[in-house]
Amino acid sequence: MHLFNDTFIQLLVLLAISMFVIAIAKKVNQPYSIALVIVGLLLGITHIPFLEEAETYITQSHVFQAVIISLFLPILLGDATLKMPVKHLIEQRKPVLALAFGGTLLSFLFVGLIGHYVMDLPLIVAFTFAALMSATDPISVISIFKSLGVPKQVVTIIEGESLFNDGIAVVLFQISSIYLLSYMEMGWTGVGKGVLLFLQFGLGGIVVGAVMGFLFSQLIRFYDDYPLEIGFSMLLFFGSYFIAEHFEVSGVIAVVVAGLIFGSYGARIGMSSTTKMNINSFWDVITLIANSFIFLMIGLEIKNVDFYEKWWIMLAAVFVVLVSRTAALYLSVSLIRPFPRAWKSVLNWGGLKGSLSIALALSLPPSFDGREDVLVLTFSVVLFSLLVQGLTIKPLVMKLGLGKKEAGAVSEEH
Repeated sequence: MHLFNDTFIQLLVLLAISMFVIAIAKKVNQPYSIALVIVGLLLGITHIPFLEEAETYITQSHVFQAVIISLFLPILLGDATLKMPVKHLIEQRKPVLALAFGGTLLSFLFVGLIGHYVMDLPLIVAFTFAALMSATDPISVISIFKSLGVPKQVVTIIEGESLFNDGIAVVLFQISSIYLLSYMEMGWTGVGKGVLLFLQFGLGGIVVGAVMGFLFSQLIRFYDDYPLEIGFSMLLFFGSYFIAEHFEVSGVIAVVVAGLIFGSYGARIGMSSTTKMNINSFWDVITLIANSFIFLMIGLEIKNVDFYEKWWIMLAAVFVVLVSRTAALYLSVSLIRPFPRAWKSVLNWGGLKGSLSIALALSLPPSFDGREDVLVLTFSVVLFSLLVQGLTIKPLVMKLGLGKKEAGAVSEEH
């Protein structure tokens, strides 16, 4: 009991710090996710006796991984899908699918091949790192976009891409870190097996999500009771995730599909306007708390990574990921017409890396050869992405004329 109390108090202290940081960030109109990472970095490199215990507890890799992957990932994906208007997603289906599938796979291949042949990383390390870099994390970008009045089409594309590519990135990560070498030895048979496993993970996740989303959509028709329906939505997100994982298919894809069905079909047939408002408010709060922990933890986790004398490889990693993202994005949307150049630039620079990449990197077992290298590479890219890209996306949006004044006409047309 005493241990539980200590843990709870430590988490409460971190929550208090993050809420305080978010309050200041909102007051000065800056993205709070970036402010939290900076504060986490500062806390990680300074020694405050009272916080040492909390920091040590939260930055153990199994705690970080369990908290982010099993607890926060279903929350963040569920919340995003619940609020994602499927109508907008269908309107932008071409760029969303092109980026989520084509862009993600191309980026994975480019980073993996350059990592192996140019940076001289072992094959398994290069492709594991590449899988981590194929997930985008638009949390801070979307809040900036919305505050600037960026056209809703661009917001939908970047949000849609991130929802689907999270699932693909997790599957690629599992294949790269666990099965890659044994498949390579099999030659073309191995390639076939890899593709089959990828489809099994993905399609299995879609089936579990579709069934769960449909069942819960039917269930809420019998009630007009928002606390109960909020409880159902929690059960849906966590249930979809863990049932899919139990059947060894993609939990992430299951949550995305279940959330999209529940948030569109379920909302249409079984939610009153009061329920909709309350369910959205509830998930707003839970998402804020989840994000506050995630980004603070990213900053804190830095003290467990040994960056000593690794500057060149860190800079090379950042460069390789930026070049690969640019090439993958421009190639995957090249056939879509019309697709404004300004949109491409903003989507490219706004493809930030974040919590999922770090949580997956930390989930690698200590026995994994090259775990330290993967951690150093992943942390350096995520920090560059959040601090440099995250802080410069606003000026870029304004420079390209996608901000409120210019965007008004575009938004109204559609």
